[in-house]
Amino acid sequence: MFIAMNRFRVNPARTQEFETLWLERETRLQGLPGFVEFHMLRGPEEEDHVLYASHTIWRSRGDFEAWTHSEAFRTAHANAGQSRREGLYLGPPKFEGFEVIQTIGSDDDAR
Repeated sequence: MFIAMNRFRVNPARTQEFETLWLERETRLQGLPGFVEFHMLRGPEEEDHVLYASHTIWRSRGDFEAWTHSEAFRTAHANAGQSRREGLYLGPPKFEGFEVIQTIGSDDDAR
């Protein structure tokens, strides 16, 4: 399993705008080979930003990398630098990729 994360430092005065952009966007992830699930996470609020992280789980690193070279990826990211978003972010998103080395489920998962 592979987890792909992007961290976003968002202007505290514009968190509602950021959340609306994500909640209303058209996703192109369902049905992609190896895609498992997506989460948008809201983290701690600092003086100058609120931390958000997108968290996508893939069956393998290869499945994630295939998606990043796909037309679906290009279409999903076509408007990433729109000028209306100027001042929304404190810098570009920070990507982090992780190979899963251990998974522990709840007791409920065993039933």
